Amino acid sequence: MLDKVKVAAAQVAPVFMDKEATIDKACKTIEEAGKNDARLVVFSETFVPGYPYWRGLQPISRWSDLMVEYQKNSIEIPSDDTDVICDASRDAGIITALGCSEMDDRLGSETLYNTILFIDDDGEVLGRHRKLMPTHAERMIWGMGDASDVAVFDTGIGVIGGMVCYENHMTLQKAAMAILGEEIHCAVWPGWWVMERHPGAKRRYQAGDSTHLCDIEHAIREYAFETQTFVISVSQYIPDDEMPDYCRDFNIAAGGSCIVNPAGVYLREPVFDREEIIYAELDADDRRHTKAYFDALGHYTRWDIMRLDLGGEPVNPLTEESEVSEQDPEELDGIAERYGLTPEELDALLEELGL
Repeated sequence: MLDKVKVAAAQVAPVFMDKEATIDKACKTIEEAGKNDARLVVFSETFVPGYPYWRGLQPISRWSDLMVEYQKNSIEIPSDDTDVICDASRDAGIITALGCSEMDDRLGSETLYNTILFIDDDGEVLGRHRKLMPTHAERMIWGMGDASDVAVFDTGIGVIGGMVCYENHMTLQKAAMAILGEEIHCAVWPGWWVMERHPGAKRRYQAGDSTHLCDIEHAIREYAFETQTFVISVSQYIPDDEMPDYCRDFNIAAGGSCIVNPAGVYLREPVFDREEIIYAELDADDRRHTKAYFDALGHYTRWDIMRLDLGGEPVNPLTEESEVSEQDPEELDGIAERYGLTPEELDALLEELGL
């Protein structure tokens, strides 16, 4: 990664359940971060169109109405919606990591995914990460990502990756990101909470509460240290008086965005209860110092004892005809000759294999 790079955590409030207005706000934020010389800007989980705080609190008929509204305000990748964000990133010369509710791009599907969209500073889509395992009642909202979503992106500032909310607690997934070479990690969340003894007893963080009562703090600092990455952690903020009544029982959008170096030390401590673009300069020497002491991909590993099996294929409901059958007949004749087969014997073998 670059020796020094300025980054931004965009703790700005979405216009809840309004895709167009929220995208417009994202573009203005991208422009401002670029003017302030940031090379990367990260938005909260499902910034577009806001996190579904109503996710499991409604009668089924009300839930269904809200779900349809949420579908209509989710975005497809690529689409006119993403083109607008790509143009803003290109014009600002900044890499963007945007949390969004994504509408499936598979023909005939209306399934949603909890996604981070990555856009390079030239306005091109780098890729996306769909949350592998929606948490608790989120499974009523979003589908699951697949093997293609365990990915990092090589950019002009370094190797960037990201995970959504409780994925940042998933031990093997964290190991996979480290093995793939991640240097800058985008951790996105729906807010900041206080836990009363267990994760099922959450309430919105309030001034005066201890930050230690939220697992986000422990997750991002440990993620940073155990993988030796910089962590840009962005939590959703929505002013309490702007939260719809039907979301108030799970109103956790208190902010809490922060930036951590690879030793788990805050470069910017959590910011609560206000909109702010939070900036920090990442110094690659911080990573080198931590790597010198504890290198998770080098001298502090025991690959001879423990290794990660990263398997699986992207989910596809259609088994397509093999490309082998579409090869040039002369090429197939050459393959048959190399293996001492007649063309007829090769055809029979391919037919038996279903190819």
